[in-house]
Amino acid sequence: MPFSSAEIAAWVGGFLWPLTRVAALLSVAPVFGSRTLPRRIRLMMTLALTWTILPLVPPVPVIEPLSPTGLLVIAQQVLIGLSMGFLLRLVFGALELGGHMIATQMGLGFASLVDPQSGAQSPLISQFYGLLGTLIFLSLNGHLLLIRFLVESFTTLPIAATGVDREVLWTLVTWASQMFAGAVLIALPAVTSLLVVNLAFGVMTRAAPQLNIFTVGFPIGLILGLLIVLYSLPTLLPQLDNLFAEAFRSIGHLIGGRG
Repeated sequence: MPFSSAEIAAWVGGFLWPLTRVAALLSVAPVFGSRTLPRRIRLMMTLALTWTILPLVPPVPVIEPLSPTGLLVIAQQVLIGLSMGFLLRLVFGALELGGHMIATQMGLGFASLVDPQSGAQSPLISQFYGLLGTLIFLSLNGHLLLIRFLVESFTTLPIAATGVDREVLWTLVTWASQMFAGAVLIALPAVTSLLVVNLAFGVMTRAAPQLNIFTVGFPIGLILGLLIVLYSLPTLLPQLDNLFAEAFRSIGHLIGGRG
């Protein structure tokens, strides 16, 4: 049976364009893009998810994949997928930044390990908050909601040579600025309490100069810091809930759907 070049381009593009967007999203999205997952597992997840959502994707335009227009379409799909995953990844960045602020304040900034999410060195408290954020994200079915937004994006942002404009990029910049505010809100209870503890140590040093504050203050500050982190955990859930809600609202605004 002879096949024309248009039919072959339609078959290849019908699977290639959604695959590109899905692969870009899963490469940076939390949990899915973790470096602890082997590359083969991530590749299988990408192929399986693409094959699952193919019946829900609107008809794809017939474009030669290696033509200039086809390369522009690939770039657009990569940019859309990366933008969606990056918006959600910033929530975990706020968690890690807040944990870093707490660890520095309580004297655990030097206790660093390799972060399994990013593969970089990060303080132990940051990894603890990141693990908590991952568990909360999964318990709130955030991964399913992310896949739902991915499927909706093929309707609101159909596969074409255009799709991402300046407003989308400005949404990324605006949400990135909110990451620092979220990190401060997460770390504020513990940092404020530890600041009061350090002020108390300063008063003790002035009252008793012969007291070696470095020998006594470090273990006390460490123990009090861990207790403060423990008792401030109930305030973490509503803050994370708000951050995740804002992140998904920004994703909805980005793809042009519900905001």
